[in-house]
Amino acid sequence: MENFSIAEMFMNADAVVKGVMIVLILASLASWVVIVEKAILLQRASRQIWLFKRVAQDLKDEVRPEDFPGFSALIAQVGLRESRDHAGDETRADYRERLERAMRVVYSGRLDRLENRTAVLATVGSTSPFIGLFGTVWGIMHSFIGIAASGETTLSVVAPGIAEALSATAMGLVAAIPAVVAFNKINSTTKKTTKEALTAIGLVGNALARIRFSGLDRRPDRA
Repeated sequence: MENFSIAEMFMNADAVVKGVMIVLILASLASWVVIVEKAILLQRASRQIWLFKRVAQDLKDEVRPEDFPGFSALIAQVGLRESRDHAGDETRADYRERLERAMRVVYSGRLDRLENRTAVLATVGSTSPFIGLFGTVWGIMHSFIGIAASGETTLSVVAPGIAEALSATAMGLVAAIPAVVAFNKINSTTKKTTKEALTAIGLVGNALARIRFSGLDRRPDRA
């Protein structure tokens, strides 16, 4: 009985179908590299942002960057440095907005890193089914040409070519489904993390404004 394993179908496939399969395999590998990388980065970032918010909620009369975890320490440091600048007769709201804007810029740079290469997932998820479908259509067309040339229409003649062609669609779905699921999950997690980060930045900005405008700031330039 003829072997219908995936390896055999790949080896016996038409050159175009074989090329489609190779492209889909490479696309799937690329998407999994991005998925694993983003899973690690987002887990770490989510944890640090959660701790960032927790520390920010407990701020009283002093903001010390060393109290903040990971990259949130840089955010707090930028806010503290910005708080030392004088910008004329600022209101408390203007002062706070200036500090928070500087801290948001720092977080935006981190967010770019988290979102970097997610376009790979979107591309794989949206194009892989169509690439696989192209391979299927081409393979079926090639099989029909072979059937017409041989003049035989028995199942043993038709089945291998059709199976090889349909395997391209299956591989397209195998590449696309994880990429789409991961892309949506990454977007959802990133939005949630950003919301938490902006809340924490607002808490830090409020604490710095409270210190500045309530007379708790004991720095030399405020004496």
